[in-house]
Amino acid sequence: MFTAWVRCWFRPRAAQGVARGWLLALACALAAAGPACADGLELSALTLARGEEGLLLDYQARVELPRAVEDALFKGVPLYFEARAEVFRKRWYWRDDRIARAVRGWRLTWQPLTRRYRINYGSLSQNYDTLADALGAIQRATRWRIAGPAALSDGADYLQFDLRLDTSQLPRPLQIGFGGEADWDLAVERRLAVPESGAVAPSAPPAASAAASAASR
Repeated sequence: MFTAWVRCWFRPRAAQGVARGWLLALACALAAAGPACADGLELSALTLARGEEGLLLDYQARVELPRAVEDALFKGVPLYFEARAEVFRKRWYWRDDRIARAVRGWRLTWQPLTRRYRINYGSLSQNYDTLADALGAIQRATRWRIAGPAALSDGADYLQFDLRLDTSQLPRPLQIGFGGEADWDLAVERRLAVPESGAVAPSAPPAASAAASAASR
């Protein structure tokens, strides 16, 4: 009788272990089958060259708007994007000295009458047939002059690059309404060493596409 009781007790425990194993395998399979490109902002390439013109920056990014942000765009909410590059010289006795700063800003809107997207960049504007084409104007830059030779004459150590959806330019009621929502927190930051004259600094390792953590400057 004791042997029969042991068998009755053991078999369900063994079955439970097998079931848990199958459930774990299924969960892993579902996770692996998720979308290859998640919504957000990713920086795939960032290079810095230093020459006679000064410090030149190239970058390549990918922007995929979350559904909530895209829906707001269709409802007439303009989206503001900003790329900011700052050059610093290290100081052991105080905060690092910022010796140069360059900013680019874009305003993205949906035109319901023409059913086209518009990008405003400074005094210039351009219409696009698709959202992907419009975002393409934001996602890349070539030979962006960050600092001239005079600014670098006393030395420069690193560049801090920041690309983000700038919600601070939205109307105040919208800022309050969107506060704390992860879909609107799109940003990426990267730090890159300033190369010697005539050299190119290689791209830093890829960073997370969600809002970057507050990096020390």
